Amino acid sequence: MLDKNGIAKRIAQEVQDGFYVNLGIGIPTLVANYVRDDIELEFQSENGILGMGPFPREEEVDADLINAGKQTITALPGASFFDSSMSFGMIRGQHVDLTILGAMEVAQNGNIANWKIPGKMVKGMGGAMDLVGSAKNIIVAMMHTNKAGDSKLLKTCSLPLTGVECVTKIVTNLAVLDIVDKKFRLLERAPGISVEDIQKATEGELIIEGDIPEMSI
Repeated sequence: MLDKNGIAKRIAQEVQDGFYVNLGIGIPTLVANYVRDDIELEFQSENGILGMGPFPREEEVDADLINAGKQTITALPGASFFDSSMSFGMIRGQHVDLTILGAMEVAQNGNIANWKIPGKMVKGMGGAMDLVGSAKNIIVAMMHTNKAGDSKLLKTCSLPLTGVECVTKIVTNLAVLDIVDKKFRLLERAPGISVEDIQKATEGELIIEGDIPEMSI
């Protein structure tokens, strides 16, 4: 089973040379720490930075340099800063190659719910709805089940939707899956996790084809 850093390490393998990548709050922000040294890419944050680096060491912290989740970050050489209107122009103009974000629920048809739990205070939807409506490729980083042990990979989302039929891949603490014919398809297992474990933790329909390899982290 993976922890949050393990999920981020696995997702970092999906990032390709030359990509422009948006990282959502939570687990996705960790991905910047695990990108291979032999590729070049640009991390974008919707609060107005292109060229975001990994989290800072204590001596590098700059309280004015933050990501969309208000966490302190570093800026790589050549990074640029701009206002949110330009940032969302990049997003809505489909100039972001890959969006990585968290989710409360994902449905087997690719619907995602990640911004609101009814009855609970929220600051707002942030940029998630723009991102899932515009990105060419959307990877979700999430735990497979909630704190009560209930599946978060569902037949139908029960929470308010952020986007419709937009998710392309999901990486959880148990598995890597994609969406095929409006069903979850199992691609990889986390270390120490069996196919049966994943089946039990997945409410939605699950396609299993042949021997499912263990993730390489």
